[in-house]
Amino acid sequence: MDFEIGPGLLNESVLWTILWSDVLIFFLVGAITFFILSLKKNPQNRERWQQVFSTRLGMSTFVIIMAYVAVALVDSVHFRKALPAAQGQTSEQVFYSNDVNSLLDLALGEMGEMPERTYSAPFALKSWNKENLLLPDGERVRDYPELAFGGSHLDNPEDFSRDIVVNSLLGIAKGLAIALLFIGLHAGWLNKNGSGTATLQWRAGWITFAIIMAVLGWLVTMGNLYHVLGTDQAGNDTLYESLKGIRTGVLIGTLATLITMPVAITLGLAAGYFKGWIDDVVQYIYTTLISIPGLLLIAASVLLFQVWINNNPDFFEVGLEKADAKFLALCFILGITSWTTLCRLLRAETLKISQLDYVQAAHAFGVSHFQIIKRHILPNLSHIIIISFVLDFSGLVLAEAVLSYIGVGIDPAMASWGNMINMASTELSREPAIWWNLCGAFFLMFTLVLSVNLFSDLVNDAFDPKTKLEAA
Repeated sequence: MDFEIGPGLLNESVLWTILWSDVLIFFLVGAITFFILSLKKNPQNRERWQQVFSTRLGMSTFVIIMAYVAVALVDSVHFRKALPAAQGQTSEQVFYSNDVNSLLDLALGEMGEMPERTYSAPFALKSWNKENLLLPDGERVRDYPELAFGGSHLDNPEDFSRDIVVNSLLGIAKGLAIALLFIGLHAGWLNKNGSGTATLQWRAGWITFAIIMAVLGWLVTMGNLYHVLGTDQAGNDTLYESLKGIRTGVLIGTLATLITMPVAITLGLAAGYFKGWIDDVVQYIYTTLISIPGLLLIAASVLLFQVWINNNPDFFEVGLEKADAKFLALCFILGITSWTTLCRLLRAETLKISQLDYVQAAHAFGVSHFQIIKRHILPNLSHIIIISFVLDFSGLVLAEAVLSYIGVGIDPAMASWGNMINMASTELSREPAIWWNLCGAFFLMFTLVLSVNLFSDLVNDAFDPKTKLEAA
């Protein structure tokens, strides 16, 4: 959906484009905010979360995860720029580009608008491939041509090393300055509200935030002068594509997991608590679903949806809307096909908990089924649900790379780590190998998945009743 506004952010008319995935990610952030505010009414859960953030590792990994979410949010505000007026066009007529940009593109500057002819190595001044060049004297030679944008600001190539050092220090200083500003505001807010740093490891969070901002400042500064991670076969900047893939990675892990959770929790609790024919039906459903090869089921579903998209092109005004529809379909399919494991686990735990003495006593006193599930069953399953959510998130982020490898993943019009890794599978077989496309996607994916897994371990320790009993 699109809506037009006058001059403002870009000093020109823009057409704000809202994708369905944009709506979902902001709805997700709103739900997380509501959950955090609701902790004030639940001191028991607040104490458990304070236990997570009272460790340096918990606070540091949380800041890293929030940095990924922040980039995804900034990249979810889309717009289309107005095209220059053509000859004979009246001032009232405004036409917009089919290229959809985001606020992240503005933050990254010209990084995404520096295409080369083909591959170039990180921080290179010349292309990776040799071409036929025409010298000023008319002689033709085969050599490496100079890049159109990478290092084009240098008057003398001999100043390359000095320019790298100077601009690196400048970029790091900018990032640290922004970090210190936010840290100072946060520290002032803590002092004003009487909150100290004794219980929560704010210092570890501040240090992590400062490191992230310093790295981002360096990447943005150097990325507008050089190709920090080189370019791909089409000449696109690899660093830019890697950063744009953050939104896809965060969304596909979160949305697919949120689709999985309600189905798994509802069916697992119903089967374990009510037993009988309900248990038989639920077992039949997930046993049948497990017997179908998951990869083939996902591939068939995605291809069927792709056929529907191709047969209904009028539903999509620009190419990114079509790619977004396929992306949401992939999230839904991954969620529907990934609930069986958690459902079986919750069913088994519910069967065990429902036979405990305090649950049987509640039945004897005439407590309703809903209240028993709400007060006695579900709280004892919360640690399983939380740890499963985090682990499923990591698995789905990695699954996107596998699906892209077999050609049923994210649409090429949408930047994703899976598409980059898929393209790198053939580039590594070249001689010499082209490794930077793989490294860009791999490092960001590795950092996100590792942070989520480490954070999930701490959450599991805080919410698992067995851990508290062992500690006692």
